[in-house]
Amino acid sequence: MSAALPVADAGQVRRYARTLIRRHPRGLAAALGLHALAAAAGLVAPRLLGDLVEGISRGVGTVTVDRIALAIAGFVVAQSVLVRFAHLASARLGERVLAELREEFVERVLALPLATVERAGTGDLLTRTSRDVSALSRTVRFAAPETLISAVTVLLILGALLLTGPLLVLPALLAVPVLVAGTRWYLRRAPEGYLRENAAYSDITDGISEVVEGSRTTEALRQEARRRARTDGDIRRSYAAERYTLYLRTVFWPVAEFGYVVPVVATLLIGGWFHLKGWATLGQVTAATLYAQQLVDPVDRLLAWLDELQVGGASLARLLGVAADPAADPADAPAPPAGRGPGRGDGRLAAHDVRYAYRDGHDVLHGVTLVPRPGEKLAMVGPSGAGKSTLGRLLAGVHPPRSGSVTVDGRPLTGLPLAELRGHVALVSQEHHVFIGTLAENVAMVRPDAEPAQVRAALSAVDALGWAEALPDGLDTLVGAGGHPLSPAQAQQLALARLVLADPHTLVLDEATSLIDPRAARALERSLAAVLAGRTVIAIAHRLFSAHDADRVAVVEGGRITELGSHDELVAADGSYAALWRSWHG
Repeated sequence: MSAALPVADAGQVRRYARTLIRRHPRGLAAALGLHALAAAAGLVAPRLLGDLVEGISRGVGTVTVDRIALAIAGFVVAQSVLVRFAHLASARLGERVLAELREEFVERVLALPLATVERAGTGDLLTRTSRDVSALSRTVRFAAPETLISAVTVLLILGALLLTGPLLVLPALLAVPVLVAGTRWYLRRAPEGYLRENAAYSDITDGISEVVEGSRTTEALRQEARRRARTDGDIRRSYAAERYTLYLRTVFWPVAEFGYVVPVVATLLIGGWFHLKGWATLGQVTAATLYAQQLVDPVDRLLAWLDELQVGGASLARLLGVAADPAADPADAPAPPAGRGPGRGDGRLAAHDVRYAYRDGHDVLHGVTLVPRPGEKLAMVGPSGAGKSTLGRLLAGVHPPRSGSVTVDGRPLTGLPLAELRGHVALVSQEHHVFIGTLAENVAMVRPDAEPAQVRAALSAVDALGWAEALPDGLDTLVGAGGHPLSPAQAQQLALARLVLADPHTLVLDEATSLIDPRAARALERSLAAVLAGRTVIAIAHRLFSAHDADRVAVVEGGRITELGSHDELVAADGSYAALWRSWHG
């Protein structure tokens, strides 16, 4: 069962929001200032209309009426122009903030330890990078600026009401208890509800991705009914979570709609009574009623976007949560070392008495000690499930040992910042990825400052320069999704070229060529023999020709190293390795 990534608490979300505001004081001030001016321009027309009504009741001339009408038209035009520029300013600010959020989130995701990602599963991370980012995008672009604008507009309208007639503010305030009570009821329940809704989406995505990736295994083991039951359960939980948030909205919105009507009706009734008592003029009552009507739109937008803010707040909490582990904080990671050289040590990797368990109380490694010699090629062989890949991941710093230690030059491997760790040791698995971009960019992504000659040298080192130059645009050919297709062997060579350019002193190859055609794999390993001279190579493979070519072979059985020595020594010992060799060699 996967373990979901953590979620930031409300305090962390508020602190991060304040940080974003402090980053853009000018942009925020410009947007709010323009919207305030637009709102102020819109407040002039009701006051002028009130004066017009008052003037007509007193019998003013047509010239005065025409002037007031022209003034109203002028302020309406001015408001339209100001609203246009205010929305442009808000859009620019929103896009800048959104770009920062996306970049920081990508940095956090890329800085996550691989063990954390594997425990979280595909669904949680995929949902955060897609649905949560999309929800936060809508919040930053629309909800946040609209909420601020509506709040400023409400304050200005109340100020205008106060200037029109202090007593006429009282009817508008009758809606406050209704709206405050409804909003407090909603806000106490909405954040948790939307977090639960997003978590339910993660479960659905995780389950569906597992079904798609393991469809052949599911069919072979006849587990279709079990997988359907899992999916049905995930959908039921998601349905219940969505029904809960829908219930919150069906209660909150009618209360809010009732609160909109109260100020207008109360201003007409109470204002009329004030006029009969001589406490307010007809013009004041007219202006106050129009102001009360104007309050409906910003209050409606304020409360409507408040719901969107809850969705965005839940998404932001989930995005910030990926950095809850200090090991995932990219700010603490120094720049990776530039190549091997002084200050890097001799690259001595050592595992002493390590134990590891995926589940508490069920160790898969039992007191393993392994000290690869700098510059040697060490092969790890053994039956499936013996613990070879787990040991390789510990040696690569992917997992920390439950007990014991894994060190490089005497320093604990898992205590190193990620960038420094990858400068020492890198894991090469069966999976290989081709990213959207040019072939040269795909190689240089590990060292963006690499010169073209260094990129070509890395490709040449893995025997890939020939076919790379034969592509339609050479090294500038676009590859990845929608680009020029590469064969699995070419994609693997591309991944190995990145490693050559990154230049770690130790490589852990976890059956890196097992999914490639045997002839291509054999050719690839022949090219690696010269390329990896001087590096420590730990190769995990089920093809024993890798072990035959290695300096030493470690036989892993039942989570322990049962044999360790050269190929000839282990064949002569006539133990487990000799039996494997005879079986494979025929």
